[in-house]
Amino acid sequence: MKIINCFLLFNFIVAGVYAQVITPPMSPRGKITQQVGLTEVDVDYSRPSARGRNIIGGLVRFGEMWRTGANKNTIVSFSDPVMIMGIPLAAGKYALYTRPDARQWEIYFYKKYDINGIPKNWKEDQVALHISVPSNYFDPMVETFTISLSNLTRNGANLNLIWEHTLVAIPFEVPTQTKALESIDKTLSATPISSDYYQAAVYYLQENKDLLKAQKWMEKALDMREKPAYWMYRQYALILAERNDKKAALKAVKKSLELAEEAGNKDYIIMNNVSIAEWSK
Repeated sequence: MKIINCFLLFNFIVAGVYAQVITPPMSPRGKITQQVGLTEVDVDYSRPSARGRNIIGGLVRFGEMWRTGANKNTIVSFSDPVMIMGIPLAAGKYALYTRPDARQWEIYFYKKYDINGIPKNWKEDQVALHISVPSNYFDPMVETFTISLSNLTRNGANLNLIWEHTLVAIPFEVPTQTKALESIDKTLSATPISSDYYQAAVYYLQENKDLLKAQKWMEKALDMREKPAYWMYRQYALILAERNDKKAALKAVKKSLELAEEAGNKDYIIMNNVSIAEWSK
C-alpha cells in the first residue's frame, strides 16, 4: 500500500513539475511565402487585433517607431536584390519598422532582424533602406493587422500593411528579366528540349521582345515534340498575330482549337473561338 501511495505521489510531483498552461496567443504569428516573378518573398510577423480599441493614431501612435506588428519584430526577406521605390535593397532578411503618420508612413528595413521589438540602441548604419509612402483610407474595417502581397506581376508587387481603416502599400520590383534572360541564354546554348524553346518563346511574347526570334523558337518547340499540343499552337498563334501575320495566326489557332476539342479542354476551346472571330474580321 505504501509502495502504491509513493508511486502516486511521485507521479503527482512529476506531473506538477512538467505541467504547463496552454492558451492561445493574443497576437498569433503569421507567415507569408509568395513568389514574385522568380523571387521568393517571405514575411514572418505577429497579428494583433483591434478588439474595440482605437488603433492607428491611438495604440499605434503617430510620430513614434512601431515594430509593425506585436511581440517579436516583423521579418521580411527577399531571395534576390530588389528595388523599392527606385532604391536598391540587397537580398536577405530585414526587420521591418515603421513610423506612422496621418498622411504618410516612414518605412525602415533594418539589417539586424533577430531583435525583440524595437532596438534599444537604434543604429543608422543598420538601416538598409528608408522610404516614405502614402497612408490611404481603407474600407471595410480590418480587425486584425494584416500584411499582404498584391498587384503581382512578373516584375514586382506591393507589400501591404493593413489595419483598421489604414492601408500602406510599399511597391517593389524584382529582377525577373535579368534572371530569365540569363536562364534562356544559358539553356538554349546547351542542349535545349522542346519545353525550353516553348518557355523562351512565351516569355519573349509576354515581354514584347524579339517576336521573330520567339516565332523561330516556337517552331523549334513544335518540331521537336512528338505529339502536337494545343497550348503550344495557341501561343504560336498569338506570336504570329502580334507580328501581324493574321493568315498564319488563323491557321495555327484553328489547329489549337482542333487539338483542344480532341482533348476536351473547354477553356482553350473558348479562347480559340474568340481569337478566330477577332482575327477573321
